Amino acid sequence: MSKLNIDQKTIRDLLTAKKSNFLIPDYQRPYAWTEDECDTLWDDLFTFAFPDNDYSQFDSEKDEYFLGPIVTFTNEQGKLEIIDGQQRLTTIMLLLRAFYSKFEHAQDKQTKSTRETISKCIWKTDEFGEPDTSKLKIDSEVASDQDKEEFLTILRTGQVKAGQESRYAKTFQFFQTKIDEFISDFAMYTAYLPTRILNNVILLPIEAESQDTALRIFSTLNDRGLPLSDADIFKSQFYKHFSALGTKDDFIARWKALEEVTDAIFSPSHGTPMDELFTRYMYYERAKLGIYNTTTEALRDFYERDKYKLLKSEETLANLEALAAFWKAVAEQDEQFFSDRVLRRLFVLNYAPNGMWTYIVSAWFMTHKNAEGKLDEPKFYTFLHKITAFIWAYAIERPGVNSLRTPVYPELIRIVSGEEIEFSRHRFDREALRGRFMAYEFRNGRPVTRSMLAWWMCQDEGQPLIDINTVFEIEHIYAKKRGEVEGLERSKIEALGNKALLEKRINIRASDYRFEDKKKYYRGFKAARSYREGTKNEELLALADLDDFDAKDIESRTVTIIDSFMDYLDTNGLLQA
Repeated sequence: MSKLNIDQKTIRDLLTAKKSNFLIPDYQRPYAWTEDECDTLWDDLFTFAFPDNDYSQFDSEKDEYFLGPIVTFTNEQGKLEIIDGQQRLTTIMLLLRAFYSKFEHAQDKQTKSTRETISKCIWKTDEFGEPDTSKLKIDSEVASDQDKEEFLTILRTGQVKAGQESRYAKTFQFFQTKIDEFISDFAMYTAYLPTRILNNVILLPIEAESQDTALRIFSTLNDRGLPLSDADIFKSQFYKHFSALGTKDDFIARWKALEEVTDAIFSPSHGTPMDELFTRYMYYERAKLGIYNTTTEALRDFYERDKYKLLKSEETLANLEALAAFWKAVAEQDEQFFSDRVLRRLFVLNYAPNGMWTYIVSAWFMTHKNAEGKLDEPKFYTFLHKITAFIWAYAIERPGVNSLRTPVYPELIRIVSGEEIEFSRHRFDREALRGRFMAYEFRNGRPVTRSMLAWWMCQDEGQPLIDINTVFEIEHIYAKKRGEVEGLERSKIEALGNKALLEKRINIRASDYRFEDKKKYYRGFKAARSYREGTKNEELLALADLDDFDAKDIESRTVTIIDSFMDYLDTNGLLQA
């Protein structure tokens, strides 16, 4: 069982302790507090220390204000490495430094005593208990923080130099202004506020025995702000590696650029955009290790193997940059990177019933990219068709992304070995699978419904490429309202053959109209003040040439879509002989 040292402490007790030697590690994020957060903190502290603007209503023996936890572990250098609480601790240090500077020429006993206490919170003390102003009690190694030196300089000097506009500088200046206002209003009670902050504001230091334990505690406790991600930990390993090579500044610039790319293209349901990049890359490296095991370890567990050996490599960072550039080209539908027909296949895959396709494609890209990060177009095009056919069919036969791991993981190993994907052990029986398709309820809420409709829309060779950011909804060609009036059974209304992807801007208007009325929305029409653009779905434009679309058309279209998909599987070599 992991050992923890937990004991709530006042700010004075925590910061004046001899062992208080804090480090904001390289994997932490830069200081992020703005004036809003500082203003809230100041108002809270002042209201606490001076209830109803009256210093006498405070009970110094009983009143406490809980500021939050500080989660740390003692690293190999003997420093308390901060996992959680660095933002609030940084802010408190700047607040105390602002008070210290303001009391520099104080003559009264109370204020001088308070200043002396603050000095022991900011600086380490010698064996006689005297502050050594050359040794701060906090240091920062944040890899992506260009302004951290300003923080340390402000703590040392109590001054903001001309041209310094970091958040550290703005926080310090904000507190200087607030302290000036406070002294102006409560000149007789100047020492009370900082003293009550030191003696009655409570922190909960939680000291863990290791970084992993501290991170687990943080994940459990954190309910606000941005939690540390796996990628933050990985960044620290890269940072140490490139620092040893003397190229840390270059690394910081590359990492920042990588974050900007991932922030722009990934919106994962869990973790950060950078975590998503590391996840996609993990499947490539995992396959290179020949791992068939369908139980996928956690992201951090994978990368920390052999003491983060994989991250102590220039090649890994370069590979991550190449992979990010690839997915950026996918997200932007870059015609310089891909042909039109490849972009259409990628558009369809964007509607896949699960995210496994991104791992397969990432492994294929990493294996087959040339020196310029480009792919052989015909081979990539064929590959995209095959994984589309397989993933779509498997979603009907065995729903769920976990089930898909069994056939996909061996194929990932084939990919990184330079072999063609086959899915030889998971071919489909045409009639059995067709029966499942015919019996399947393609409800709107099921991801595979959109998958099938996107695939069918792009089977039309005349279908132009559609912007990947277009918001589509599922259109009932034969309207639900019409079905209620004409008594058509619900199963036919909800049949695959009665559904199509239609832009949301059109679907809102066309949803419950007669087919005759729908046609004008499909085609587009001139309104009183503007032209209402029609759909980009070529099949719906073709259907608009019909006089009507009725129950027989639903049945016929359902059979056509499903039989076409069976032929698609056959073309891609995925049916049993």
